[in-house]
Amino acid sequence: MPYLVLAVFALLYLAATVLYGLAPLVAAVYGMMSLTCFAVYAIDKRAARAKAWRTPEKTLWLLGLLCGWPGALLAQQWLRHKTNKRSFQLVFWMTVVVNMAGFVWLTLQYAQTNA
Repeated sequence: MPYLVLAVFALLYLAATVLYGLAPLVAAVYGMMSLTCFAVYAIDKRAARAKAWRTPEKTLWLLGLLCGWPGALLAQQWLRHKTNKRSFQLVFWMTVVVNMAGFVWLTLQYAQTNA
């Protein structure tokens, strides 16, 4: 399922680029935020193992909401971090839906402005 969501988003992004000439800056923002989010998840995973100070869940959710969710999703799968905590996953997936809805809405606004 997680990889399917990433594939759907990649197809949405590709369609927006082909149909509306979406700026490469959007991909750069998603890429940079995803790398940042992945790194923060990795740091939090290490802290969890060491029983050290943890990154607040609100921070992880916020980074995901601000275009970092693809990196968060990969970190969850590859690092096996935050995958079993249902309350975390519920809010995480809500942030993914909100971000994707925002992406679609902003893309359509961009398309109307540049038509």
